[in-house]
Amino acid sequence: MITGLYRLAWRPAAAVIRRTDPMTAHACTVSTLRVADGLPGAARIARSMRGLLMPSEAVRVGGVDLPSPLIVAAGLVKGDGFAHEDAALAAVRAGRDIVPGWRIGPALLGPVEFGSYTRHPRLGNRGRVLWRDVDGGWMQNRIGLRNPGARAAAAHLARHAAELPAVWGLSLSVSPGVDDLGRSRDEVAEAAGCFAAAFAGLETGPAWLTLNLSCPNTEDDPRGNQSAELALALCGALAQEADWPLWVKLGPDLADHQLAALVEAFGATSVRAVIATNTLAAPAPDGTGSAGLSGSRLRPRALDTVVRLKRAIDDTGVALDIVAGGGILDGADLRAYRDAGAVAAMVYTALVMRGPLAGALILREAATGARDA
Repeated sequence: MITGLYRLAWRPAAAVIRRTDPMTAHACTVSTLRVADGLPGAARIARSMRGLLMPSEAVRVGGVDLPSPLIVAAGLVKGDGFAHEDAALAAVRAGRDIVPGWRIGPALLGPVEFGSYTRHPRLGNRGRVLWRDVDGGWMQNRIGLRNPGARAAAAHLARHAAELPAVWGLSLSVSPGVDDLGRSRDEVAEAAGCFAAAFAGLETGPAWLTLNLSCPNTEDDPRGNQSAELALALCGALAQEADWPLWVKLGPDLADHQLAALVEAFGATSVRAVIATNTLAAPAPDGTGSAGLSGSRLRPRALDTVVRLKRAIDDTGVALDIVAGGGILDGADLRAYRDAGAVAAMVYTALVMRGPLAGALILREAATGARDA
């Protein structure tokens, strides 16, 4: 009955989304998150709504106890873009919500990975950066790591530490265009240091830290950025800088020998989990470059990566958990990833296609074998 009511409530919203330009829809979503963050009692109501639908299914993955095996992928709750750090910090001091969704997102959706954050702010790419096909179940973006930068994001989240959820993750990335190994290492170490300093002495903080080695919607070559040498350097720097379980996010375009080398590197640097995968670089629909595919068009590549990654982990004996990501739109998709070896999973496109309670629906479907909405 509850799922039926949700289906009726979501149907008109889905019709509006289908007719709305994705750039406009995304801007409206961010604005809605910002407004909801500031509404008294909104988070409490959201938690109640989620509790009615979402089955209780705690899981331990990557050294973290999660209240749910579904995590909202990085990218939804990361914040506004800025040209300069001074402007971002000034916005924090003025009390502006520079990370829309920090309060309402976890309450409504469950565990959230905030970010990805680069050491310095980014405005992201200009022009059209979002496409989608609701009927086909896929999206494509080249937003370009737009974010307020690590220092400002850390300051904002630490200011609201008492209201943050008990379990949330943090994703960090090297700034696009930085290809020197030493500079890359310094960037992620400084970014992690911003959060470590901001949350020092507080009772809360990130439950895990993800190094995003793959970002296909910037000008960098994502495959070239996923070498064992780079992973050793960056993971080693993060392990020294922050005392949170370390996860790494990979792309869906790696060969078997690359996966094997990365697994060995992760074993040498105390990485606890691998997120497989990020979006897939593909020609943008407007023919003006590449953009990251997600949803149904990513699923086959991502699922294949999970299968091959699990084989590499078993072959090497490295203790690594797999967090799946890529086209998990219903319970059958989640079961397929679990059968391939994933312990938990990340969702994003499903939230667009099936609404804010998509995670709860997916978990119910995975348990019952039937699609609810």
